[in-house]
Amino acid sequence: MNEIKIFSPATVANVACGFDVLGFCLDNVGDEMIVRKTAKKGIYITKIEGFDLPFEADKNVAGVSALALIEDAKPDFGFEIEIYKHIKPGSGIGSSAASAAGSVFAINELLGRPYNKTQLTYFAMKGEALASKCEHADNLAPAIFGGFTLVKSINPLEILQIPTPNDLFATIIHPQIEVKTSEARAILPKEIPLQHAITQWANVGSLVHALHINDYKLISKSLHDVIIEPYRSKLIPYFHEVKNASLNAGALGCGISGSGPSIFSLSKGVETSKNVEVAIKNIYKNTSIEFDTFVCKINTQGMKILS
Repeated sequence: MNEIKIFSPATVANVACGFDVLGFCLDNVGDEMIVRKTAKKGIYITKIEGFDLPFEADKNVAGVSALALIEDAKPDFGFEIEIYKHIKPGSGIGSSAASAAGSVFAINELLGRPYNKTQLTYFAMKGEALASKCEHADNLAPAIFGGFTLVKSINPLEILQIPTPNDLFATIIHPQIEVKTSEARAILPKEIPLQHAITQWANVGSLVHALHINDYKLISKSLHDVIIEPYRSKLIPYFHEVKNASLNAGALGCGISGSGPSIFSLSKGVETSKNVEVAIKNIYKNTSIEFDTFVCKINTQGMKILS
């Protein structure tokens, strides 16, 4: 195989209580990439559609992660990358992660799959760090593994896959403003009260347990963030109004997707998820801020080969 076309999915990181460790994969929303072998060694980004991003491999997250992979693999040929960007940079649903993960996934396929998913996540972290100024994998892991994931450790890298209840749906609203990951991290406190830490890790533990046993009531009781949301919610107009509308419409929980500005809600059943979509649309439609919404199941496959 000399060429491959892939779908690289959008993702939700943090999942309320799981800052930098929890994430889940979205369906039907993501980028497409075409990667082909080339006789000339190296990584060459030859086409970008959708958004204005750097063509230089060392300045593009897809290029940086690809360079990290080939530095280890040392193939006697190179790769051309075409990026069809559908996830807006700075949207909070894993735009940079989709690029970073997509390139290494595609190259690994063309090389005959010498690397496992954890190793691909490691290479992709190098690209993700270009965008967020630090290495983290809470968007990358669900994009590559699919479903819900927990980043047990960064060094050494250890990713745990978590079961996804069959009737769990996500509703996303994306206000058309930009919140840069690096800036959203900069406003966070360096120290937190011990009681907040205890509450947060209890929520993480109960959420992971709830996902294993399909306990939707416990999922709802666990989707609370007492550490990050109080700070980052200030960057998102009408966040609290959206959250209240979502919960009143029947959502299990609602929180900031990644560093924002997108807001996610999780619901049991597609009908409730659609009701949530209507409710949160009603918040933003009376403002001057443009926005998009969508409803989807959790994508348990992750990356998809299109051709």
